[in-house]
Order: sequence, then C-alpha cells, then structure tokens
Amino acid sequence: MVSRSSGARKHPPVVVQVKGEGALFTRPELRVERVTYPVMTPSAATGILDAIFWKPEFRWVPVKIEVLRPIQQFTLRRNETHDLPSLADAASNGRRIDTVGNRDQRSAVCLRDVEYRIHAQVEVASHADKTEAAYRDQFRRRVERGACYQYPFLGTREFPATFFAADDRAPIGDTIDLGIMLHRIHYGSPSRFDWFTARLEAGVLHIPAQGIPGTGPGADLTAASAGVA
Repeated sequence: MVSRSSGARKHPPVVVQVKGEGALFTRPELRVERVTYPVMTPSAATGILDAIFWKPEFRWVPVKIEVLRPIQQFTLRRNETHDLPSLADAASNGRRIDTVGNRDQRSAVCLRDVEYRIHAQVEVASHADKTEAAYRDQFRRRVERGACYQYPFLGTREFPATFFAADDRAPIGDTIDLGIMLHRIHYGSPSRFDWFTARLEAGVLHIPAQGIPGTGPGADLTAASAGVA
C-alpha cells in the first residue's frame, strides 16, 4: 500500500478499549504447546480494528497498547488440527487444510480476564477517496454504536472481545521483557514479515514505526503461532 499519510502525523491516534474473559496471543517460537505472550500483540490489535472498521483505502498502524488488568494465566485443553499452513501459505491463502482428519488435543497457556486500550493511526492509501479524518470519524461512530463487520476476538476465535469507547484509567505498573514479536505481515507473493523486540514498560507496549524484516522465530510455523489466528 502506497501511503499518503505515513510522514508526519497530523492527528493523534484513535483509541478503543477491549476486554474479554480470556485471550491467547501465541508465541511463535514454541512449536508443540501454545503459550501466550503476557500482552496483546500488534497483529491481534490490527485484527480487532479491522473487525470494527475496514476499507481497502487505508490500513491500521497500532502505535501503543495499554494493559489495564493484572496479567493472569491459566491452562486450557484445546482441540487443534496438526495440518496447519505456514505463515506464508496462510497469508496468501495458498492451500486448504483438513481440520477433521488431523485433529489433536493440546494444552494452551492462556490469559484470564483481560482488558486493553489500543492506540492506532490510520495510514491512508494514495488511491483513497476520503481523508484520514473521515475514516477516523467513521471508526469512532462505529465504536459508539457497537458496530462491527465481524465479531472481534482476542488472539483466537474462542475468546471473543467486547469493544467500547476508551476511559482514562491508568495501566498496570508491570515492566516485562517480551522477546521477539511479530510487527507486521506484508501480504503478497511471497509474503514478508517484520519483527521487533517487545518490552512492556509500566503497563504500556510501545510499537515502533518500523519492524525488522526477516523470518523471525518460528516464521516457518503456522499463522496461529504468530498471534494472528
């Protein structure tokens, strides 16, 4: 996407708050059992924003995620298929998978009782017929009405998310090194992936404007293993 708004930002980020009873933002380097990151990933945040409001004329650029509830984990047994596409195949819709004939039961370490405040910019494409401000206003109206194109979820579809206008509560005070995290998927043939070294600072995950191109940990694994499915 060629952007006409990726230079100096004229507007503050849009903000939306989300919560749910559980979440699973899977670490890509763990191959057998799913283990969640302690916080929401940028790709999961983008998925929630797209579920609320999506147009081909712009893309969401998450810049900050605030953690509003204490980080709590629990273990869950889940039915999963072991016939999973690679990240590149999933990004390009490259092949079908057999979910019935290749099903296993696996453990997953998930998050309990979560709430986040997502801050994101609107990056408008060169072919867009509206301004950044127009798309921002449409998003705010949809949040106020509770409207969405599809129901958003917190990492996986079994953990639905409720979204609403943001309040001004302070984030939690935790500071945690999170390791390597998926920054962005560049869809195409072949698809490319950007990564970054993530750190939660006093309850806030700051997302850099640019990630580091590369395969990253477990990029040959499934789309689910990047916190995007």
